[in-house]
Amino acid sequence: MESWALLIGSTLSAGTVLAIAALGLLINEKAGIVNLGAEGMMLCAAIAGFAAVVHTGNPWLGFAAGMLAGALLAMVFGWLVIWLGTNQYATGLALSLFGVGFSAFVGIGYVQARLPEIPKFTLPWLRDLPLVGPALFRQHPLVYLTVAFAGALVWFLYRTRSGLILRSVGESPESAHALGYPVRRIRLAAVMAGGALCGLAGAFISTVYTPLWVENMVAGRGWIALALTTFATWRPGRVLLGAYLFGGVTMLQFHLQASGVQVPSQWLSMLPYLATIVVLALISRNPAWIRVNMPASLGKPFHASS
Repeated sequence: MESWALLIGSTLSAGTVLAIAALGLLINEKAGIVNLGAEGMMLCAAIAGFAAVVHTGNPWLGFAAGMLAGALLAMVFGWLVIWLGTNQYATGLALSLFGVGFSAFVGIGYVQARLPEIPKFTLPWLRDLPLVGPALFRQHPLVYLTVAFAGALVWFLYRTRSGLILRSVGESPESAHALGYPVRRIRLAAVMAGGALCGLAGAFISTVYTPLWVENMVAGRGWIALALTTFATWRPGRVLLGAYLFGGVTMLQFHLQASGVQVPSQWLSMLPYLATIVVLALISRNPAWIRVNMPASLGKPFHASS
């Protein structure tokens, strides 16, 4: 029972990283923008958050630094693709490559750095319950805030006027522009919000999930978060469930190794990425279903004169 509680708890923590980043990318894509730079933004935010905590000792300032780094990189990306009309896919890949190299360069001096001791978070009374206590009620507050944010995002997108405007920009930016909405500014705001959430995910990795800094420590989670938006057919609730599914697959490899399963560690490390490929292959068998759920203008440039 103790090992199952540990697996569930680690699944929630691992899934939170993916959920935060994927929800940010979902906001981007609801506005019609594809940002393939999630991996680079998360890496830059990871080193920014780690450095902030090393120098201030405050983990919440680390989250703020990560969100700021992600938002700034997303702002540059948004300026290039929204105002200068560069290709979204090529620009996103360039951002990802830049983030990998820049974070490695900046992080050289922090490889041996240590974070101050951060107190463990638990919920009184509930933390001692059998199984569910250690599994559900000894998590970092950001785990619970992520679940709440997913619910708030559902309400925002489908129950508010602002959410309707955001979705209309992603479906038909020409119609939204004809109605007088500032399509470019709305898209930039969505891109920066998505970048801030990717930054929060990166800072969570380096300050809470694995409290240290090593080069390329995001380890492909940005790409998995991108796949999650398609897997979830652009629905926040499904993004959350998918994130925990992939988080569980990620942690299963460690659970199997600890249980003495005689499988090469390299095969177990492949599990999250193999699951991503399998899920995307299964979804792609029904392209009509994807087209129905996908924002109609996703990845397409918008020109105000059109």
